[in-house]
Amino acid sequence: MTRELRRTLSLRAMKFRIEHEIKGRMRVHLSQKQMSFKEADILEYYLLQQGFITAVKIYERTCDVAVSYCGSREQVIAALKQFSYESITVPDHVWQNSGREVSREYWDKLVQKVVFRMARKCFLPMPVRQVIILYKSARYILKGVSSLCKGKIEVSVLDATAIAVSMVRGDFKTASSVMFLLGIGELLEEWTHKKSVDDLARSMSLNISKVWMLVEEKEVLVDVEKIQPEDVVVIHMGNVIPFDGVVIRGAGAVNQASITGEGLAVSKEAGGYVYAGTVLEEGELQVQVKETSGSNKYEKIVSMIEESERLKSSMEGNAAHLADKLVPYTLLGTGLVYLFTRNVTRALSVLMVDFSCALKLAMPISVLSAIREASTYKITVKGGKFLELVQEAETIVFDKTGTLTNATPTVAKVIPFVEEHPHELLRIAACLEEHFPHSMARAVVNAAQELGLAHEEKHSKVEYIVAHGISSMVDGKKVVIGSYHFIFEDEKCFVPEGMEEQFESLPEEYSHLYLAVEGKLAAVICIEDPLREEAADAVKALKEAGFTKIVMMTGDSEKTARSVAERVGVDEYYAEVLPEEKAEFVEREKALGKKVIMVGDGINDSPALSAADVGIAINDGAQIAREIADITIDAGSLRELVTLKHISNGLAVRVKRNYRSIVGINSALILLGVGGMIQPTTSALIHNTSTLAISMSSMKDLLE
Repeated sequence: MTRELRRTLSLRAMKFRIEHEIKGRMRVHLSQKQMSFKEADILEYYLLQQGFITAVKIYERTCDVAVSYCGSREQVIAALKQFSYESITVPDHVWQNSGREVSREYWDKLVQKVVFRMARKCFLPMPVRQVIILYKSARYILKGVSSLCKGKIEVSVLDATAIAVSMVRGDFKTASSVMFLLGIGELLEEWTHKKSVDDLARSMSLNISKVWMLVEEKEVLVDVEKIQPEDVVVIHMGNVIPFDGVVIRGAGAVNQASITGEGLAVSKEAGGYVYAGTVLEEGELQVQVKETSGSNKYEKIVSMIEESERLKSSMEGNAAHLADKLVPYTLLGTGLVYLFTRNVTRALSVLMVDFSCALKLAMPISVLSAIREASTYKITVKGGKFLELVQEAETIVFDKTGTLTNATPTVAKVIPFVEEHPHELLRIAACLEEHFPHSMARAVVNAAQELGLAHEEKHSKVEYIVAHGISSMVDGKKVVIGSYHFIFEDEKCFVPEGMEEQFESLPEEYSHLYLAVEGKLAAVICIEDPLREEAADAVKALKEAGFTKIVMMTGDSEKTARSVAERVGVDEYYAEVLPEEKAEFVEREKALGKKVIMVGDGINDSPALSAADVGIAINDGAQIAREIADITIDAGSLRELVTLKHISNGLAVRVKRNYRSIVGINSALILLGVGGMIQPTTSALIHNTSTLAISMSSMKDLLE
């Protein structure tokens, strides 16, 4: 047992003292000598699970914890007293690549760089410093020469020229300052980029708690931690594949976009290999598990994000392209100034100041920082491109169920049409519905659980018909559950004789699920699907933020759709629509030249999510919807859509402001230098300092 592990296990209960306290916030110091990154992650996970704690900041260096809360201070103190590291079971994904170690690593590098520079200036004689400067300049000069050898005149050529000319003139101080500021800029860019990519990859990584395991030809729902290599798991349509493995039975189409970046589904059958994190779009698979670790999934996602050009915004691409295009003009300007003035100092003033460095550094940092900021509001953006499109979008389309209405609908009542007890009918419905991730299905399953209606898997293979319903065999009888259209038009079921009046008087305030056995209606399950309390305010705020057309689409009846649309305040609504009709509407809007956002949570929203310029999924909806979507938001509130829009709008404003600042500052420096009013050393210092200042400013939150 390692020393660190012994120390962790020996800490049976949390001891601490309160360092500082104001209403709603408390900072405490833990009574332990040091804290590992893993311990910090465990403590943060534990505290965030407490319903009354809203935010946590762990300072592992000093063993301090800052807690923001909405309950009483006594609750916070009690939670801290009850905590011990060994008593908390934390999912692996919480500390796998948590980002805490990366932040420490880059902060240490930044501090080290500044300290070493100050130490060299204070303690090393000038000849020694000149040797060090010559040695460090080799990297920049070789990079510039390499670009020239490839026939490219890029920013690296400009940097190399400025450093080389300064040293040839004997101005080692300027050369050193340029390299130091370039190094700081590179470090900040790398840090921000890596942290943003890591945050994005973690949010796309697996977070699955239970899976269907095949035990003696029966499907059993088990905790994901219990799965071992060679176990067989069953993957139903619309679900994420939780492990790498080999298909031993079944056939289906697997969406591998989260791993490969490709949108088209790949056919899989017996003998095929599937990867953790991909989604089964169609069919059903039995997979023999080969790899249970989730880390390989994380690494594949990071690789995909880094390599996929489709995720980059045009703002980033335009800035990089413009930066490289400006380099020849900067070199030409340097030559012309020397030609007309015969003054090396004035010519160097142009060389020391260029637009490209700031453009290439500030724009990507702006985009990545916006993605990071969105993640703090539980909004996952899968690339800068989508933030840009949200800002440009004019039309936003909402699915109704689970999106504009409550994310967790409930069963209000079960109306039987046969002599079976309502509880037994609900049990049969839950038996079928528990295999599929949809808010209506969850409502049925939860209602059965609350009533203690446990059941064994007595049905045969379940067939799911997207946007219609489910069909299976239970005790040798065909059972179907789903929409009115599916039950009475597709399946040709009928209402039992003498029950017509009860059927006609079904309560209209509820959504209805119809259960039929052997072609005869057995029950109608009334689902209470209340409107989100913030829906109307969110729609109004979205209009104020810039959307010109807000649309609601639903498979519900005209009467239900009209009622919801009037209360929410959408511009248009469409009732009784199929998944393909949602996608067709999106395509029609795009054909008119509009940028379109689709917001949904179910399997039946997937075609429209794919067709839209930006697909936004509710993060507790169907797994396939989350995988296909470009952005996911927390199920807690639609106000996060407004937050997303404000972040996107703020990013566009910041990018324009950065362009104005870069052009203004650097143009002024060039004019002052050519006019002989400031020296090249001063120009270089102001240029690089302003570049860093703009970049640092670009890292600030947009919604401060």
